[in-house]
This record gives sequence, structure tokens and C-alpha cells, in this order.
Amino acid sequence: MHRFALLAALVVLAASAAPALGQAPEVRPVTDAMLADPPPESWLNWRRTLDGWGYSPLDQVTRDNVGDLRLEWSWAMEAGSQQTTPIVHDGVMYLASPGNVVQALDAATGDLLWEHRREFPTARGRGRPNRSIAIHGDRIILNTADANIVALDARTGEVAWETEVADAAKGYQYTSGALVVDGVVISGMAGCLRFWDDGCFITGHDAATGRELWRTSTVARPGEPGGDTWGDLPMMFRGGGDAWIAGSYDPALGLTFWGVAQAKPWAQVSRRTDGDALYTSSTLALDPATGEMQWYFQHLPGESHDMDETFERILVDVDGRPSVFTMGKLGILWQLDRETGRYINATDLGYQNIVDIDPETGGMSFRPGMMPVLDERLEFCPSHSGLKSWRAMAYHPETEAFYIPLTLNCQRTVYSDVEWREGGGGAGMVFRENFLHPDSGGNLGEFVAMHVSGEILWSHRKRTPYISASLTTAGGLVFVGTFDRRAYAYDVATGDELWETRLPTSVQGFPITYSVDGRQYVAIGTGIGGGSWTTIPLELTPEKRRPNGGNGLFVFALPE
Repeated sequence: MHRFALLAALVVLAASAAPALGQAPEVRPVTDAMLADPPPESWLNWRRTLDGWGYSPLDQVTRDNVGDLRLEWSWAMEAGSQQTTPIVHDGVMYLASPGNVVQALDAATGDLLWEHRREFPTARGRGRPNRSIAIHGDRIILNTADANIVALDARTGEVAWETEVADAAKGYQYTSGALVVDGVVISGMAGCLRFWDDGCFITGHDAATGRELWRTSTVARPGEPGGDTWGDLPMMFRGGGDAWIAGSYDPALGLTFWGVAQAKPWAQVSRRTDGDALYTSSTLALDPATGEMQWYFQHLPGESHDMDETFERILVDVDGRPSVFTMGKLGILWQLDRETGRYINATDLGYQNIVDIDPETGGMSFRPGMMPVLDERLEFCPSHSGLKSWRAMAYHPETEAFYIPLTLNCQRTVYSDVEWREGGGGAGMVFRENFLHPDSGGNLGEFVAMHVSGEILWSHRKRTPYISASLTTAGGLVFVGTFDRRAYAYDVATGDELWETRLPTSVQGFPITYSVDGRQYVAIGTGIGGGSWTTIPLELTPEKRRPNGGNGLFVFALPE
């Protein structure tokens, strides 16, 4: 080998085998009590608190001074689909980049403390998203793109334990992190697109050892309760039911709430059954210790257009009634009794034309002409990208409102049959053409403040979509960002735009806020990838360009 080539090879080998750069300063173990009631300065869970609010009690940055926010530090992230949520504990930020790269940073300065890089035997997991990670005790919990759960030492990044949960060669994967409840790591499996006997599921693992404690199928099996809702399909051909967004938890009721995605193939005609297909398109209430299902509510029985209902479950008491709220791709805000699962209310934003919801019972029916027929073109709103997607809405207790990022588009599609064999299946779509929603006024993006009653308090429209999650704070603010590189802060009560900044590429992922030594920071991610919400603007708003790179984290604070 030429000596320069040899030197280059040795440098690459040394880099790939490099140990952690250092270690985090002494951090306290995160207890179950801390997860249930996080310190104000911390962000310990995907949506900060187990109730899923996406709200921080920090109020140093307010309506009056948010215009003074300045960039304090930034960090470049790995290439791939960037959809991350940082977590912060005792002044240390833990950040997951695409491809399961986890880094510990000084949350005040952005200095790197350590990193862990997941090694994949093939290219299958590289560049895939991490929407969130979890923390418990002195461990960072990473759900991987190859269907493993890994616990990392929070001070050094060293692997404490690792558990294989499913066979990645079959397409199983994690895209979102775990919810940790009373020492149980609860994770929803994704990648359930193909035909396998395994089916899709949610698991509970021991946080100390990684040992699997329970596994709950999200697809009703033949001969079990709800099994007949799939007709006579054998288990192998019961696809879908992914639980690809982390759940929430009510410690008073001892229940954890999870959304379940649609059945696959997407159209009833493609999957050869017209049944309800439990427990897809549902909210599930599980016992976190055993995984036993306490109740379910199916929002869209027999769903047939890829209209996911798997997104965040937000727990709010309304007039003393414990409720769980969610909104799926159709833009319908659902309110259920979280103790019993009984339907309370559904408010349709009015942009979808696929289903009708009975206001008294919550029952769903398809509108005339909306059922797919094989190999025939069908037009409907919204598109498969949904009005709402994984960009989580946030709740604010001052206004009793949700702050919801939306995209306003529709599509024309042709559905087809799929291969009916082991490993076959899939979505069953062969053609898609996107177009702007007829009521959009030429805008793809809308950001809506919606009271728990369903009343719209205010809204904003932009030419390109709002493609980050929203973040609310006790300073009376809501933060969100758009495809065309802009981050905004609005007044939660009035909707007044109070701050705007432009970043290197699309504002994407889950913004957070935290405090170190009494100083509040706001962390906002940028990135590419993320599915059709980022590809549709390239097609429908071609004049609004953004770089095809630039994954990063940008951290703002008030001047000292």
C-alpha cells in the first residue's frame, strides 16, 4: 500500500475506534419522581413532562423581551433525516443525530463532552431519524434504527446494556424514543409495513437490565378479542399498527396512553378486508407494569387513506374531567375520557373531505365516493402527508389551548394490490400527485391556536409549511418554525409575532427550553428529511428554496 494511502487508512481507523472525548460532570441520577415532576430548568422527556404538554414553566424570556434573543452557541449535526429532541439534565444536553449518534454537550457553551456512534453492519440504519431519547437513573436510553434498545452511561457514553427487540432485516425499526415509567422502558415499534407473523407491538423493558417485561400486540390476533375485525386474514397478513410516536402517562390513574397507526396496505381494497382492523388507528390505555390493555378507542375504524392517528397524546383536565387529547392527519381534535376511554368530543378543522364524525358518539363513516378502488384514481384532502403529522402540538395552561403546526395540501392517488406472501405487503400505492388545498389561499403552512373546546383563538398562514413541533413557555410564548428557514415566537394569547430569525435550512424537529445557572436558553433544530412535509414544498412552492444540508442545533438566550 502507498504510504499516504496507509496513513489515511490509519487515520480513518483511529477515528472510528476513538474513545469518548471525556465525560460529563457529575450529574444526579434521574428518578421516577423527577420524571413525574421535572425541575423547571430541565427537559427530561420528549415533551418535557409525562403528560405531553410540550410546555416549560421558565419565564425569564417573556413577551416583552423575546425580541432581544441572540444566538449563544450552535452545533452541527450528522447528515440524514433530522427530527430530534434534545434532553437536558444538570447542565448537560444529550442530543441524538440521524443515524443513532448520541452526543453529550455542555448545555451552556455547546462544548462536546462525549459521543456514542451506533455501528450498523449495513447501510440500513444510517441517516435514519431519532425523534427522541430518554433518560433514567444514570442511563441515556436510545431506541435504534435497527430495532434495538441501548442504555448508555450518562457520564461517559459507554454502553451499559443492549437488547435486540425485533429483526431489523424484516424492516422493524425505531424512529422515536421510549417513555420511562416507574423503571419500565416503554417503546413502540415501527417499520411494520411487510407481511410477517410477528405483527407490530409495544414493549416494556427493565430500565436497569434491558430485560423484556411484556409485549403487547397492536394488531388483534386471530382467536383473540378483536381478532375478527380483520376478517379471516391470518396473522401474517395483518400489517401495520405501528406505534411510532412516544406515549404519555398519568400517574394518578397508573395508565400510559399510546397512539397506533393505520393498517397496511393502506386501502381496505388492497388489504382484502373491510373490517375495523383493531387496534389500528386507535388510542390505547395500557398498564405500564404489565402492558395489559385497560381500554381502547378506535378513531377511524377500517381506515383506508393512510390517515395516521398515532401522534402525541396530551393529558389535560377539562372542567375537572381527566381527558386525553390527540389530533391525527385529518385535522380532527379528539377528546376522550382518559379513565374510561369514552368519547367526549371531536372538532374538525374543516379541511378534510374523507370522513364524517358523529358529534354525539364519535362514530366515523366514509363520505360517498371516498373509498379507494384498485387501479382507479382517487382525489382527497388532505394528502398522505396529513394536515397534522409528527410535528407535535403543545399545550399552554394560561390559554387552555393547543398550538398546532399544519400543512394544507391534497392529492390524487391510485391504489394497487400487493404481493401476498411472507415479506410481501407494503403501502399499496402506485401513483401520487400533490396539489394545494382549495381553501389554502396559495399557502401550504398554517399555525393554529385551538382552545380545548375546539374554538380557534388565532391562526397564521405562511407560503411554506410549519414543519417543527411547537414549544410553549410560562413567558407567554410559543415557538415554531417553517420550511423556509424561519423560526418564530408568537404571543400565546394574541398570536402577535414577537420574534423571527432565519437559520441555515428548514426549522425542523422539537424545540426546547432549559436553564443553566439561572439563565434561560431556547434550542431550535434545523434539518432536512422528514418525509413529504419537506418534499411537497419543493413541488408546490418551488420559489421557496432551502439548502439540502445544514442539520444543526441553534441555542438562543437573552444578552447577559
